[in-house]
Amino acid sequence: MTIKSSILSLLMEKAPEFISGEEMAQQLEVSRTAIWKAINELKKEGHLINSTRKGYQYQSSDILSVEGIRLHLADKTPELAIKLLQSSSSTMKDAKLAALNGEAANTLVVADMQEAPKGRFGRPFFASEGGGIYMSILLRPNQSFEEMAQYTIIMAVAIVEAIEAAADIPLEIKWVNDIYKDGKKICGILSEAMSDVESGQITNIVIGMGINFSIRQEEFPEEIQEKATSLFSDCQPTLTRNELIAAIWNRFYAILSQDNTEFLDYYRKKSFVLGKDVTFTQAGTLFQGTAETINNQGELIVRLKDDTQKILSSGEISLSTIN
Repeated sequence: MTIKSSILSLLMEKAPEFISGEEMAQQLEVSRTAIWKAINELKKEGHLINSTRKGYQYQSSDILSVEGIRLHLADKTPELAIKLLQSSSSTMKDAKLAALNGEAANTLVVADMQEAPKGRFGRPFFASEGGGIYMSILLRPNQSFEEMAQYTIIMAVAIVEAIEAAADIPLEIKWVNDIYKDGKKICGILSEAMSDVESGQITNIVIGMGINFSIRQEEFPEEIQEKATSLFSDCQPTLTRNELIAAIWNRFYAILSQDNTEFLDYYRKKSFVLGKDVTFTQAGTLFQGTAETINNQGELIVRLKDDTQKILSSGEISLSTIN
């Protein structure tokens, strides 16, 4: 950890109280001059730090930082190897590259801006510098492909539970990987697996997401203003992105550690697809029916007009209409 990073951690841990330069210098075993230089660098990066005779006081701001994320991670959450980028073409690509380079499990890539974001089927989505949360995580589960779909569902549940608990904003889930607020999309999730050919096991899973955090409604491109929104589209955020990022991963790992399927019950409760008439295309054929339930594998069960059932997996279809 650099001196600057150590100082930022001390300031955040002490906030809103003051901490003197002398106290920081003694704890870190560096000179007062080194403290002063690091404080100035942090201020130039946008961190709000009061400097008075009492010492230094950190003021909450929405500057993404590794230290800010770590500060809010729960003790039971595994240690994350956090990579923070000012900009990325795709955090999914960054996390997949980390997998190929043999980097540790639980490597988390977070970007302040994503230049070429894409969701399922390669569809682009709107990103805003400083207004969104763009991140991907590398997992090494060594599990079978049949269990793959559950990671997307667990991720969706973790995001919804974290946001509703931290920001008191009611949300819904569109099967399988989209989060909605007031009928408009605020988040998309993408999961990809890498496997070992010989064992047939999944060796790496990368889960990525883009969350519209604080983007004014008029800032969205005109063609998607009726379809997309952000958590705080018409008001000031009630928490920081660092706090929400930590809350999401705290919930995600808590669900992973549970030996039950309660998250599936929650997912079904939050789904606005179940009970609705849906149309979808599968293998080039258009089907119509009613979404009945989501099974324990995360697949959507649709009852067709002829009273037969279709079992839909996330990788093969995309719902075209929901009524």
